[in-house]
Amino acid sequence: MKNRSITTKKSSQTMGAYSQGVVVPIGNTDMIFVTGQIAQDENGVPIAPDDIEAQTHDVFKRIEAILNGAGASLDNVVKVVIYVTDINDFSKISPIRNQYFAKSKPVSTLVEISATVKQGCNIEIDVIAVKHNEA
Repeated sequence: MKNRSITTKKSSQTMGAYSQGVVVPIGNTDMIFVTGQIAQDENGVPIAPDDIEAQTHDVFKRIEAILNGAGASLDNVVKVVIYVTDINDFSKISPIRNQYFAKSKPVSTLVEISATVKQGCNIEIDVIAVKHNEA
């Protein structure tokens, strides 16, 4: 069994030597790693600059599309790491995060960073998911 790269048009195209996501098969289970996602359009322009709630929703939709490309969903997420440029946005981000992870309740980390790779994008999120396949 080989690792499989995931690419979807519903997420920003990669700008370097990395994948949007990677499926790592382990027996009857797939581990799915999704690269950090930011809210930018197909031309690299930030979506809803400085609107943390709109950016958070956009990023979760991108992550969901990548997971769907691996035959999984947000319900399969076991770990989420959220990077924000302003820790004071936690109170705006947390209810949105809870909405998307109502079923899976993954372990979670939220940390403040000085910047993302794109000015105007104030949040970046990466996840790890586990999908059990039928035997």
